[in-house]
Amino acid sequence: MTPSASRRTVTDRVGSGSFQRLLEVASGLEFRPHRIGHLLDARGRHSLELPAGFPFAVSLFHFREGAVTRRPTWHERLELLIPLDGPMTERMGDLEAALEPGDVLVVDHLKPHQVADSPGLDSRVVVLSFLPECLFSAGSPPTDAAFLIPFHRRIEGRPHVLRARSSLAAEAHDALARLLRFHFDLSLPHREAGCKAWLLVLLNSMIQEFRGSMLERAELLRRQALAVRLKPVLDRVRDQYAVRFPLGAAARLAGMSPAVFSRAFKRASGMTFSHYVNRVRMTHAVALLEETGESVAAIACRLGFCDQSHFDRRFRQTFGRTPSQHRAQTTGPAPECRGGRADGVSLDGDPRERRRGPVRPKR
Repeated sequence: MTPSASRRTVTDRVGSGSFQRLLEVASGLEFRPHRIGHLLDARGRHSLELPAGFPFAVSLFHFREGAVTRRPTWHERLELLIPLDGPMTERMGDLEAALEPGDVLVVDHLKPHQVADSPGLDSRVVVLSFLPECLFSAGSPPTDAAFLIPFHRRIEGRPHVLRARSSLAAEAHDALARLLRFHFDLSLPHREAGCKAWLLVLLNSMIQEFRGSMLERAELLRRQALAVRLKPVLDRVRDQYAVRFPLGAAARLAGMSPAVFSRAFKRASGMTFSHYVNRVRMTHAVALLEETGESVAAIACRLGFCDQSHFDRRFRQTFGRTPSQHRAQTTGPAPECRGGRADGVSLDGDPRERRRGPVRPKR
């Protein structure tokens, strides 16, 4: 059977609606061989550099028989894996997850995992990688902790999969198709916001699929309780972000020791307290750069930075460009959108390589 015939069969089995639209979007994208062996350290850890301002990446791989990275890998970032063709098998530690086209797998990312090489393997795969703070951070409403439910500890021996035959799969496929459009079509405005919006829709489908787990509910309640306890600290940062607020003072406000506060804040938000304060300041910096005519020096002063060079360094660390460059790109007649390769990085792991122009379907 030819690949095109195989994909027609897949479409008929999964459904001709949302999954067909997902395949149509995927037909205009480039799927690369899975060759990441050179990116793994001696322990098999795969370090993927994610943008600090929006730690999210989309990787597009084409797995073929005999062309699969042999070494298993692991990493700290969260990950979803969606095969478009199949079947295929993902190994995670001692567990094997048999996957069909359109299934959405929550990768057990801290365990060594890899796609199993098998006779006839020929599958395009979408991999979504992101940090927890993309979904729920210290400044988020407590209810946002629910988006982490699919990644909480599951029943041992069972992969966490939203099956393509589920009644919730159509919503997930539609969300993924729209997410891919926002990620790869550089002509769209506010692409990162669009990616996050459709990622949340996709995760909501998975929340509904896995809503019966008591372990997940318990974890959700713990996170919500911790968010409530940290709320006075978050309010203080939100209202007085330009005022120096050392970690010790934040810990006292939360009624914790500095060590306990640091661990609790990192557990609740996925970032350190200083990282969170910087993120709040940078959010205000973007608004001031885009919506006012104030000089960069004046904005730095308003945000509590001792000098403009310090502000410039922090802004570049967060967004990959200087405040002046950001203002020129977002207020000029033809703002430049940040985009990436189909796999989120170049073949040598350099995330600075960018593609320009909207992705057009192949003819």
